[in-house]
Order: sequence, then C-alpha cells, then structure tokens
Amino acid sequence: MTQDSTIKVIVADDHAVVRQGIIKILATSNRIELLGEAESGDQAWLLIKDLNPDVALLDIRMPEMTGIEIITEINSAKLGTKSLILTNYDNPDYILEAISEGAHGYILKAIDPSSLIKSVIAVYEGEVVLDPEVASLVAKTWRERNSRTSPTIGISSLTTREKETLKLACDGLRNREISEEMGISVRTVEGHFNRIFSKLGVSSRTEAVLQAVSEPM
Repeated sequence: MTQDSTIKVIVADDHAVVRQGIIKILATSNRIELLGEAESGDQAWLLIKDLNPDVALLDIRMPEMTGIEIITEINSAKLGTKSLILTNYDNPDYILEAISEGAHGYILKAIDPSSLIKSVIAVYEGEVVLDPEVASLVAKTWRERNSRTSPTIGISSLTTREKETLKLACDGLRNREISEEMGISVRTVEGHFNRIFSKLGVSSRTEAVLQAVSEPM
C-alpha cells in the first residue's frame, strides 16, 4: 500500500438519494474507485464477498442485514475489507456495538464532503475514525461501562512498551510500521497486542484504541 494507492469502495445505504449523494462526493477524489452500490444489507454483503473492496461504507440500519451484521460476517470470513459506518444514529450503544464487532470507523451523515473523503482514506490507511461529535460521548460511556465491569483493569496495567505500541496504533500505524518504529519484530508487536487485549478485556485493535483515547496514557 502506498500513499497514492487507489482505494476500492462499495457504498451501502437503503435511501437512494443519500446513496447517490455519497457516491458523488467520493467521485471527487482521484484516489477512490467505486466498485458497487447496494440498497440493502444482503446486497452489500454479496458485493463485499464478490468484489473484495478495500473499504465498505455502510449505514447501520438497512433491510435484510444491518451494517453491524455485515461487519460480523466480514470478520468471520476473514476478509481484508475495512468497514466504515456512515449513519444518522449517534446512539452510543450502536457505536460501541459496531466497534466491538470490528468497525474501523463511525461517522455521521452530517459530515462535510472533504471530511468524508479523508475518513475513507484514513480507514484504508489503518486509522480508527470516530466522528468528533460522538467521540467524547462514546469515551464517557466506555469509561462508565469499564468501571462497572472491570474497575482494576485499564491502560495503567500496561507496560511501557505495551503503551508505546498502543500509542502508535492510535496514530494509525500498522504492525509492520510499529515494528520499524520500535525496532522490534512484527511477531513481537503481535505479542504486545495479544497482551494488551487480554489486560484491557477487549478483542480487537479498534476497541483497544477506543479505550486508549478514553483514558490518559
């Protein structure tokens, strides 16, 4: 992957006017190539399986399958497609569920066109994208839930090297880039993440990053 690589995208939204508006915005970027569009969740899932896009831009609520159900299927099938939720719903329960299932980003439809394009590129390049309007609310909800379920587990339980690894992940670096930055092997980076997940009680990189932004490191 290079900085000017073409990003292959599918767009799924059950409202045709909204879907076409999103497509027109994406078409203004010379980095983004539209592979297909879907008006329902099952159509989106078929497109993802058949076309293997780099990024799937998904609404939360669609006929047949929700965006979150699609993300679950992507992960179960071990596909390389990254998922970016684009929706009107800023309910923290939706957001946390999407992230827990492995969403790489969650943004609202009120986002301006240039920020939408930047979000797609950021997700493709390995960053976790949260709409600024909901990030603080989600972080607050995450802290409250963690304090009720596992008050002794948190960022403070990580070693210095584990914190450094997580900080680089928050900056959008992938495992190989982290290994180069820290002067360690990719296998060692993977080991750091396994211990981070265990200590934080999470199961994905996105969840770990979300917890990192909600707690001081």
